[in-house]
Amino acid sequence: MSKPTTIDEYINTAPPAGRALLSELRTLSRDAVPDAVEQIKWGHPAYVHPDGVILFMFSGHKTHASLAFTPSTRAAFETELTGYRTGKGTIALPYDTTPPRPLLTKMIEFRVREHEQHGVNWM
Repeated sequence: MSKPTTIDEYINTAPPAGRALLSELRTLSRDAVPDAVEQIKWGHPAYVHPDGVILFMFSGHKTHASLAFTPSTRAAFETELTGYRTGKGTIALPYDTTPPRPLLTKMIEFRVREHEQHGVNWM
């Protein structure tokens, strides 16, 4: 099977249980950063600042979606993420739960400011 070249292809080839959540993450991302460019990076949907820097990415897995930010963005929301499995810069969102839309929007907005005001680039 070939790798997806668009976000639509990516979502359509994701595990069926995750397609609704991945579509919701896409909508949330577009709403939060309408100027970002959607691209496939390393086989996953990425939102890229107009200057070419990756802001964040998401991916679909067997039982969850994952949002990937810079470690500093994820760390800034440490206390609000206690109910989620996290990694260095990632948050796992189980397919069978409602994503924390207000929190994710705040994280995306933080990430944009982090890049634009402080020059924090992708990892």
